[in-house]
Amino acid sequence: MSNGGKYAVLIKAEAKRLGFLSCGISRADFLEEEAPRLEQWLKHGMHGEMAYMENHFDKRLDPRKLVPGAQSVISLLYNYYPSEELSAEGYKISKYAYGEDYHKVIKDKLRELMVIIQEEIGEVGGRIFVDSAPVLDKAWAARSGLGWIGKHSNLLTQQVGSFYFIAELILDLELPEDSPVTDHCGSCTACLDACPTQAIVAPYVVDGSKCISYYTIELKNEIPPEMSGAWDDWIFGCDVCQDVCPWNRFSKPHGEPRFQPSEALKGMRREDWQELTEEVFRQVFPKSAVKRTKFSGLQRNIQFLEPGT
Repeated sequence: MSNGGKYAVLIKAEAKRLGFLSCGISRADFLEEEAPRLEQWLKHGMHGEMAYMENHFDKRLDPRKLVPGAQSVISLLYNYYPSEELSAEGYKISKYAYGEDYHKVIKDKLRELMVIIQEEIGEVGGRIFVDSAPVLDKAWAARSGLGWIGKHSNLLTQQVGSFYFIAELILDLELPEDSPVTDHCGSCTACLDACPTQAIVAPYVVDGSKCISYYTIELKNEIPPEMSGAWDDWIFGCDVCQDVCPWNRFSKPHGEPRFQPSEALKGMRREDWQELTEEVFRQVFPKSAVKRTKFSGLQRNIQFLEPGT
């Protein structure tokens, strides 16, 4: 086995020890297939008010522009599927936001992995990415053989579905690349049929500006009145396309204590949400990704569902 092969075995073993579901490797080069897709998606305004998606177009498509001398992209998956959903007596928030903000949790683990790489392999340069830089996470994960892009545009894996975060290490270390897997969506259209706002405008194409996650998190202005009644109690994010996906029958609960919902969150009922104050918001979501929409945004989302509250 070459040195690169030994290093890849070491990195994957350490990733598993740190709790990652899986780890795959691809060569750091230009994403040729994704370039025209991203260009068309932006051209048709499917990013809505997410102007940041227009920035750093070249960096999104070429990791060597993010990390000088980059040779390998290591993609990692981290499970967030909960053992139980929040009470049906309250409103709905996306499962990924039940516990502590995933950026912090996963970055801590990636930093540990980076230290191990530098201790065991030597002087390796690179950067850590957790959904916070211009990196096309799903494209790299698919290239690395961790799954395929489903018709709902999320990464899907036969063994574990899609309820996981994707993160990367982009390194100046040459490693053997893994092979992509084939698409297993077949003729299924469950996600297209179930999307409450018809945001999946065609198989594999999501109009981000129509997605409930966009309206409840990204949109800073008022929610368009024509969306009234279009979704069922979601106030932060939306999991519908994943919930109906047959492959998520294989999802297993995560074992990450930091992703567990607080007792305060588990106890929230509809009237508690409606009477939410900024002080209680800070208590219920001290380290949560929900803080991204801010108290005012969450209040707007609840009022949209319950006019007059």
